[in-house]
Amino acid sequence: MNAVAVFCGANKGNQPWFAEAATELGKELASRNIRVLFGGGSVGLMGVLADSVLAHGGPITGVITDQLHELELGHTGIRDMIVVESMAERRTLLIKGTDGVITMPGGYGSMDEHFEALTLAQLHQYRKPVGLLNIRGYYDPMLRMLDQMVQNGFLRQQNRELCIAAPTVTELLDKMTAYEYRAVAKWLEED
Repeated sequence: MNAVAVFCGANKGNQPWFAEAATELGKELASRNIRVLFGGGSVGLMGVLADSVLAHGGPITGVITDQLHELELGHTGIRDMIVVESMAERRTLLIKGTDGVITMPGGYGSMDEHFEALTLAQLHQYRKPVGLLNIRGYYDPMLRMLDQMVQNGFLRQQNRELCIAAPTVTELLDKMTAYEYRAVAKWLEED
C-alpha cells in the first residue's frame, strides 16, 4: 500500500485508548512510508493522527471543506491541504487513488465515509480493502448488524466480507495487505 484514507472522529472520545490507537496508527503508517489522506482537521482523533504522522516524518494530505477551514479547524502543520466546497467532494477526494481505507472510532461523519467506501466496493467502483479499526470492540454492535443484514437477505455474505475488521493496528494492516477483492453483484438473486 502506498496511500490510505483514514476516517476518524473530530472528537477524541472519552477513553484514552482511542487517542493511543490514533497515535499508533500514524506512527505505523509513517514507518511504512504510506501516505495518509485524512479529513484535514486539527481536532479530535484527526488531529492526533496527523500529529503522529508528522512527528514520525510520514507523508500526509488533508482534505477539508471551506466551512471547516474557515472555522480554523484545519491542521496548520499540514502543507498538502486541499480545500473543497462540500462533504461529498471531500469523501470522493479522500479515497481517490488510495490503496485502502481505514476507519477508526468516530461518529456520523466517520460512518458516512466508511459506508460510502463499502457501497463503492460492493458496486465494483472501489476494489481496495476497507478496514475497520475495532478498538476494544467499539464497532462490535455494527459488525453484528452487518451479520444481521446477511441473515435477513439484505447483504450477500461475500459482500459482508468487504468490511475487514481487526482490534489492533498491526492486525488490520496485515489483513489489508493480504486482501483480495471478491465482491459479487448485490442485485443478483441466489439460485
